[in-house]
Amino acid sequence: MSVLDDNIAKANGYLSRFRESGLSNQIAGQAVLAAGGQTFQTTSPIDDTVVAEVARSGGDDIAAAAAAAKEAFPAWRDLGGNKRKQILHNIADAITDRAEEIAFCECVDTGQAVRFMAKAALRGAENFRFFADRAPSARDGQMLPSPTLMNVTTRVPIGPVGVITPWNTPFMLSTWKIAPALAAGCTIVHKPAELAPISARILVEIAEDAGLPPGVWNTVNGYGEDAGRALTEHPDIKAIAFVGESQTGSAIMAQGAPSLKRVHFELGGKNPVIIFDDADLDRALDAAIFMIYSLNGERCTSSSRLLVQDTIADHIEERLIERVNKIKVGHPLDPDTEIGPLIHKSHVDKVAGYFRLAQEGGATIAAGGEMIGERGCFVRPTLFTGASNDMRIAREEIFGPVLTVIRFSSERDAIQIANDTQYGLTAYVWTNDLTRSLRVTQQLEAGMIWVNSENVRHLPTPFGGVKASGIGRDGGDWSFDFYMEQKHIGFATGQHSIPRLGC
Repeated sequence: MSVLDDNIAKANGYLSRFRESGLSNQIAGQAVLAAGGQTFQTTSPIDDTVVAEVARSGGDDIAAAAAAAKEAFPAWRDLGGNKRKQILHNIADAITDRAEEIAFCECVDTGQAVRFMAKAALRGAENFRFFADRAPSARDGQMLPSPTLMNVTTRVPIGPVGVITPWNTPFMLSTWKIAPALAAGCTIVHKPAELAPISARILVEIAEDAGLPPGVWNTVNGYGEDAGRALTEHPDIKAIAFVGESQTGSAIMAQGAPSLKRVHFELGGKNPVIIFDDADLDRALDAAIFMIYSLNGERCTSSSRLLVQDTIADHIEERLIERVNKIKVGHPLDPDTEIGPLIHKSHVDKVAGYFRLAQEGGATIAAGGEMIGERGCFVRPTLFTGASNDMRIAREEIFGPVLTVIRFSSERDAIQIANDTQYGLTAYVWTNDLTRSLRVTQQLEAGMIWVNSENVRHLPTPFGGVKASGIGRDGGDWSFDFYMEQKHIGFATGQHSIPRLGC
């Protein structure tokens, strides 16, 4: 038996219970069907087969989950930070123990290659460990004395919160949102993406088996227009953390406005990677290729626009064509696979639509530009050259394994092109000129910038974008700023003069 065959057999074993019994909600510690009895199917993009029948929830299910989160909130809020720390570490340990199960299920459910999903599961465990260690100090504040008062600050958890996560790396991104919320003392209603719900169910089971009290974390499956909207509009949900498309983020903001709901958005990107002619070209190419073609190109921080100085553009494009044509597309459970199938046929149609738009706009499809096979959602890695920044392929988020090359002549030209977008999530700069890197990074409109590096996350640093790429920041204490309220208390230190009226 080959490694692939062995991995497929293991994945089928892990998924068998969902195929046989379906995927229910988890509310107040209990597995429950949707109140209306409706279901929908989640299918594998590998071969279009049904993975599970999933509870299709609506307003009644969200109301039940919100009530459970509200009831569980006081006890979880008041639990000592060290006790929350221990539970979150228990969750991290269990994630590590079940990393293969999580990775294999996610490969089948999303089409992501196992070489990346195995690391994503372990990264999820690290997210829990990181925030577990900060749980005891989450409420720490400052002492700010004035001449007449001892002023102190503290933080308190905001209350039950809604978390809506995407389908591209659902397990890791769920932990990235939920771990700090739990560490802060909030309770959760989690609605995972309908296209990839499996790992969310595994995660909430892990949490409750690790000692998380019932109702602290509730998972409700469904579509955005049903369960998602009910969650964003529910008055007992104090905040919404959302990862997904910018247009959906705008709708969520409007839905939450009547209840003045706090929002945290990690949205889309059309991220530039700028390569100057004095850069280490070998490393720059490795990083640019990795950041657009890994994870099937379905990542918000992908380097989807490659801005290359015209003095080296011919050389870079020649090497890119050779490299892109060698990227291995295949079954996501094959360890050699670099790109698996895209998430769904509707997404394939969206990505493939840009092949036509590229040609209509005058760009060249230098590599790829076609679908592969008659089953599943496989697309060949694609490279567009001869593009300008006014083309749709350079302005719209494709969210697939598609790289658009744009040439520039000067530093000023590169900055202008990079900033000429509605998005502002990340940017990547490649140069060996220190003063140039300082100038350029100061002028780029992006929430995160890496110089001579791909996206290397350091958990204490802020993660988030500007413009249409998001609101708020994750990471370190920035996460607690969202899930907690600041409170100021002033203690008089003496008999200071109080103005007297009506004497």
